Amino acid sequence: MPSVAIIVPCRLESTRFPRKLLHKIKGRPLLLWVAERIRRETPEFPLYFAVDHELLRDCVVKEGFTAILTSPDHQSGTDRIAEANRTVRAERVINVQADEPLVSAAQIRALAGLLETGAAMATLGTPFTTAADFQNPNQVKVVLAPGSRRALYFSRSPIPYARDLQGRVDDAWVRANPCYRHLGLYAYRADLLEKFAQLPLGRLEQVEKLEQLRVLENGYEIACDLTTDPTIGVDTPEDAVKFEQWLG
Repeated sequence: MPSVAIIVPCRLESTRFPRKLLHKIKGRPLLLWVAERIRRETPEFPLYFAVDHELLRDCVVKEGFTAILTSPDHQSGTDRIAEANRTVRAERVINVQADEPLVSAAQIRALAGLLETGAAMATLGTPFTTAADFQNPNQVKVVLAPGSRRALYFSRSPIPYARDLQGRVDDAWVRANPCYRHLGLYAYRADLLEKFAQLPLGRLEQVEKLEQLRVLENGYEIACDLTTDPTIGVDTPEDAVKFEQWLG
């Protein structure tokens, strides 16, 4: 039973980018870029892939990674991880998204550190630098409690909303105000992870399509630290092109 393990939830189908985890970038599936990055950045943590299809399982297993086949019916990645951890049995679980090929050692270790402070669940945010990204519904926003590392809310809408400007903000305003993009990285204590899987879908979760809102809706707190490490979340084919360009 590991004290800390990384479990990567993997779903074959994606609405915005069909089968994106198998999309080849420089001849290799996106999922393998992520797998190799995690193994290189944090070799000290056991690494597992919670997959919903044999194609994903075969993709990682043939390269020496460990996969756990989970139900295709899960509503969120966290539900999938909860199932996988019944096999792994880690005391603390770090959830790295399968479409984050630039995840860093500092980010993963920051999540582990937040759990060591007593948090039951943790995540990360990063400052927005452009108004275009801030307005983009595919880039999730997180609002933090002043002077603390606690998330108040997550949304696809641009929050905080600049009422005096009727929401028409520019890059300078975004950089001068506390506007943070939520990164799809989480850490959980095993007991909260199991409780999450038993909770009903939240109303806000269903509206925003953001699984972390289930936790807030049920009265639990989410610790949130900030990172400025570069990141490219691959949500669309255009993002895949950005990552390929970053590779050079």
